[in-house]
Amino acid sequence: MSKAKILYVSQEIQPFCPETIISRISRQLPQGAHEKDKEIRVFMPRYGKINERRHQLHEVIRLSGMNLIVNDTDHPLIIKVASIPSARMQVYFIDNEEYFKRKHYLTDEDGDLFEDSDERAMFFSRGVLETVKKLGWVPDVIHCHGWMSSLMPVYAKHMYKNDAHFADSKVVYSVYDNGFEGQLSSDFTKKLQFDGVPDDIIPFIDKPTFENLNKAAIKYSDGVLVNSDVNNAKLSKFIDEQNIPVVNNAAEDSIVADAISLYDTVLEGNHELVED
Repeated sequence: MSKAKILYVSQEIQPFCPETIISRISRQLPQGAHEKDKEIRVFMPRYGKINERRHQLHEVIRLSGMNLIVNDTDHPLIIKVASIPSARMQVYFIDNEEYFKRKHYLTDEDGDLFEDSDERAMFFSRGVLETVKKLGWVPDVIHCHGWMSSLMPVYAKHMYKNDAHFADSKVVYSVYDNGFEGQLSSDFTKKLQFDGVPDDIIPFIDKPTFENLNKAAIKYSDGVLVNSDVNNAKLSKFIDEQNIPVVNNAAEDSIVADAISLYDTVLEGNHELVED
């Protein structure tokens, strides 16, 4: 039997980003899955704050050079890669000068969202999918971490549903409490419609708050991990209504076992609660 192929898509990963629960898990989980004999690929944005020399990032010429259209404008896609020797894994970086050159991560110096945060998320998710296609690699599971990756389930299940690389891929979404105040651009849904996102998805993110982005991601996922720090009754109720496998109260010290159990469940098509 061939190894299960897991695609990890995260908005932040140590040691390239500051320590958060997302960056720690996004560093720990792929390594743990690899040690459990899974084949992995790992992606994150190439924020301008990342020191390329220190982390030895370099461009992957054969994967770069595509243009992605976001909001009716062409944006060059650059792919870089770096290794985490202690984890024996590579991380691919989605880069674009307009979206990611600024010397910040998810917010500006005042902690506010960027005006183009919605487009950054769109470019990131589509950039990952297009790069995976170019790699010729077919993931069995796509595991998403952080709101920056919340469009991935929507894209994978709709825009790319007829693509042979993703037609059979299962999507798992991790829910964290690391969010943002306010909402993304008021034009977000128009941009998604231009991208070809079906109208029936729009109501979930007509008001693109952190909670609604999570709901959209959960709605189009095959399984959900809810981190132990999450305490949101509305979101919990929404998850319960989806009738998909769920790991509740996922803790860092058991995240590898919990995630692999969930992967097995969604791949087997067993829609029962994994853990309460």
